Amino acid sequence: MKPFTTLTGVAAPLPAANVDTDKIIPARFLKTIARTGLGKHLFANMRFNADGSEKPDFVLNQPAYRNAEILIAFENFGCGSSREHAPWALLDFGIRCVIAPDFADIFHNNSFKNGILPVKLPREICEKLMEDAKLGGNARLTVDLERSVVIRPNGEEIPFAIDAFRRHCLLNGLDDIGQTLQHKSAIDGFEARQRAAQPWLYG
Repeated sequence: MKPFTTLTGVAAPLPAANVDTDKIIPARFLKTIARTGLGKHLFANMRFNADGSEKPDFVLNQPAYRNAEILIAFENFGCGSSREHAPWALLDFGIRCVIAPDFADIFHNNSFKNGILPVKLPREICEKLMEDAKLGGNARLTVDLERSVVIRPNGEEIPFAIDAFRRHCLLNGLDDIGQTLQHKSAIDGFEARQRAAQPWLYG
């Protein structure tokens, strides 16, 4: 998993609450277990017409936001059914941070496990950040995980709270497998002792 330290990028404003996982990645695209290739289907029903053409009013179809790395939304982002494909699709598109007043629990947990930083900030702050984001590509936000602050284009720093363990994992690029591999020498030692004591297990 790619470490998350400091991200400066274009933020896309999505002024909507209760954006559920079926809006993030519609169920018809859940046939794959690959983490790549889902970005083109992100927000498919919101981004595209039935004939596959783009809806020009949708934020990620607008030139200033096609390469957005930060998404700003309102309450209860990621609600609905549990699907890890939702953070996969966001990440594959290029979104590494979502800022919202709050998140659905399962989506919140899945985001951390896949290298996306979900930042919780009050509604009034999210509204200010959306106004910043509406200035387009010249108004970049900075999300500094090391210092746990969001920096507006005018230089104002907005602190956010984050669990210390999750912060550590993101800073060091540790998903569940990465955390396990930190104990590789102990695992190798156990296997060597077990192989010597119970060789029949290794057939």
